[in-house]
Amino acid sequence: MLTSYPVAVTSPYSAPSSLMDVLQVLILVLVAAAATGVVLIRVPVRQAIALSAYGLLLALMFLAFQAPDVTLSELTVGAVALPILLLLTLAKVRKREK
Repeated sequence: MLTSYPVAVTSPYSAPSSLMDVLQVLILVLVAAAATGVVLIRVPVRQAIALSAYGLLLALMFLAFQAPDVTLSELTVGAVALPILLLLTLAKVRKREK
């Protein structure tokens, strides 16, 4: 005997699936635009700041795809730690050049 189970768990706090589909597509488009922006920016400091915004968008994307553990990792590494390391490295390189 086959019984049909719901594909996803629903709760009073769940958003309609069509709304989630639109949100996911919108975030994917924003992530693609941000990645293109990071590549096209030529000033290193601005590129590091854009990389931080890109990491934040990636974290939002992971949250929209319901991966909270990956979201926290991306926030920590991609949106905070990596841009800070790059900015500190740029500051040290510029200090040596003077």
